[in-house]
Amino acid sequence: MGDRLFLTPHEVVERYQGRVNVRTLANWRSAGISPPFTKVGGRILYPLNDLVEWEKNRTVASTSKYRK
Repeated sequence: MGDRLFLTPHEVVERYQGRVNVRTLANWRSAGISPPFTKVGGRILYPLNDLVEWEKNRTVASTSKYRK
């Protein structure tokens, strides 16, 4: 994934070491809670910079601080 600007859903699954799956990502997109994505030629792509920012915004120090 080194210098990639966009990740496919399968690459996002790989990034999260299989802790989420492609179907979960699709469900998150439907629910409006997924990382930012773009659709190009029918393919879903996740801009890496936006994905990293989404992860930072979801990082908390304790479960009491977690917001959905």
